[in-house]
Amino acid sequence: MGSARRILIDCTIILGVGVVLALIGPFGSFAAPFGLRLLYWLAMSYAGYFLYFPAMRAASIFAPRLDLPEWSLWAAACVLASVPMSVVVWAANLIWHPGRWLPLEQWIAHYFNVALLAGLVCTLFWFTRQRRLARIAPVPEPEAPTSEPGLPRLAERLPPHLRAAPIALEMEDHYVRVHTRHGSTLLLMRMRDAVAELDGMPGALVHRSWWVAREAVTGTRRDGRNVRLLLTGGIEAPVARAQAPGLEAAGWF
Repeated sequence: MGSARRILIDCTIILGVGVVLALIGPFGSFAAPFGLRLLYWLAMSYAGYFLYFPAMRAASIFAPRLDLPEWSLWAAACVLASVPMSVVVWAANLIWHPGRWLPLEQWIAHYFNVALLAGLVCTLFWFTRQRRLARIAPVPEPEAPTSEPGLPRLAERLPPHLRAAPIALEMEDHYVRVHTRHGSTLLLMRMRDAVAELDGMPGALVHRSWWVAREAVTGTRRDGRNVRLLLTGGIEAPVARAQAPGLEAAGWF
């Protein structure tokens, strides 16, 4: 339901973008009648959405896995998705110039025009997404204090049925997913604040988006230079390459 609502909001934004572009008439389209301009820019806007949306979604998913800033993968996705979008725009431009094939230098200029406009729209969606994440309600106060002795303060934020010593913390956008032996849940907080509330529990930040409890490690899995820690409960945590030598020296694997 949430995904459908987001797509509906996105399509409404795209509608507004298409109307604005029809009113402005960039790239020589202003000479056409307004009705034709509106049809053209709405078609291009929605075609662009269904090309760029999967690329941006993939960027958001792979950014934490690759230990890269999300915005950098959004930019790379925009650059790549602009290639097929340039072909779509060229085909649509046959309305204005039937049978016209562009020489190489004009193809390059055409691509940069498409990428520039796409970059502006993707930036709009980036900030819209950040505002949506920032408006999420804060975590409520815990219903009751933990009844098990020796648990860190972070455990008090968990629902009663999940309260136990954390096995791992996993960053997901503006959330931290807390894994325990009973399951996992999301808390709206920063990773560094969550780690501070572990009260010195033995463990380490093995990756930019993962903290792992030392006693939860049951083994490792290697794929070339990549190392993943195998944890209690079937959880796997990636190890950043910069962290691997120190963890190996400390006897983690």
